[in-house]
Amino acid sequence: MRHHRTVRASSLPNLTLPSMPGGALCVALCLMSIACGRKGDPIPRPRAAPAACAAQWVAHRVLEVRMPLLDTRNERLVGVERIRILYLPLGSAKPSAAEVLAKGEVVLERSRPDLPGPGKALRLELKQIGRPPGWMVVAAVRLGEVVGEPSEPLPWLDPII
Repeated sequence: MRHHRTVRASSLPNLTLPSMPGGALCVALCLMSIACGRKGDPIPRPRAAPAACAAQWVAHRVLEVRMPLLDTRNERLVGVERIRILYLPLGSAKPSAAEVLAKGEVVLERSRPDLPGPGKALRLELKQIGRPPGWMVVAAVRLGEVVGEPSEPLPWLDPII
């Protein structure tokens, strides 16, 4: 034998909407579904690459690197995650900085917290790098592996000298 259970209308709770005019309720629901309340673009801007570091030899195998102050959009640079020194062996002509960056080998990398702030200088001893004559550039890297513009190519002389 099957038992049927019936629900009486009086046992259901009374559901009522708040006393609000129909048009106002519709507008309020539409606004809540469209906007989140935040101002501006919902997608963050991609980080701009750092500007080029200034690099120069100050002694035999001692490189001075001045950290960039600005990014490539000429806005104030907020932090560099690391710097990379890249090496490219000698070729028939002096390579461009972009060529050394693209084809070069990373021979030294220095990360935070061992880096000075924007605009400050850092001296690096490169005596341990045993490479034949070639070219070197320095590139700053922001968080998210955004590689900046390389410095001007610097000559790397024979290590015996």
